[in-house]
Amino acid sequence: MNVPVVIRSCHELAEFHACVALQREIWGEEPLEVEPATMFVVAAHTGGQVLGAFAGDTLVGFVLAVAGVRNGRAYLHSHMAGMHDAYRDQGIGRRLKLFQREEALHRGIKLIEWTFDPLEVRNAHFNLNRLGAVCHKYLPNLYGVTTSPLHRGLRTDRLLAEWYLEVPRVLAAIGEKSTDNIAPSEVSPAGAIRIPVPSLTPYGAAEDETGMVSLQDRLRDEFTKWFAQGYAATAVAMGEEPAYVLVHRGRG
Repeated sequence: MNVPVVIRSCHELAEFHACVALQREIWGEEPLEVEPATMFVVAAHTGGQVLGAFAGDTLVGFVLAVAGVRNGRAYLHSHMAGMHDAYRDQGIGRRLKLFQREEALHRGIKLIEWTFDPLEVRNAHFNLNRLGAVCHKYLPNLYGVTTSPLHRGLRTDRLLAEWYLEVPRVLAAIGEKSTDNIAPSEVSPAGAIRIPVPSLTPYGAAEDETGMVSLQDRLRDEFTKWFAQGYAATAVAMGEEPAYVLVHRGRG
């Protein structure tokens, strides 16, 4: 734990296999649902990214992104990001994302997207508040029901995070401006919509499956409704009653 952690790109087959091994440890999925080393090889050789956090020679975190094109412009879809339990909450995940941003910008890529579970408030806080991403697409049961215990046996409903790497909100967020403790009026500007979500134990098992499904249904309905009306999720108001904050895209 006292070994400095270095963030760098992965190039060797042994490093890709280390990513697969860490993936299995984190997600705990059945073998058929694990992304194989060949996927990491393809990503690294076709304009994607395989980025690793190394403590000495040991891989403790990684990011896997694949190249995409939309409307004639290249972007990256960040498919997986994982961190060893012993290295969580040390800022390494944020360092990985910032390295990812710099590597993309060096190649002229200005947009990175990824999906995340709207039930995971801490992830939402990281994505929206700490990185400056925004969401205006809700993707129901994107990956189907998986064998990973992290997914609690629920539908894999996801929000799509869009990280526009050079816009002012991103520059402010990565400049250490956090929305952890600022006034509610600053988090929720006039006209903002709030979608409350309980602060669940991260990746915890669902004690009440019916209640969790009902929560998913409510979030799906609310996000779908407001996104259709031109709103985007731009922040998470943290506290005893966390809530997503949505502003109209014409005003924000």
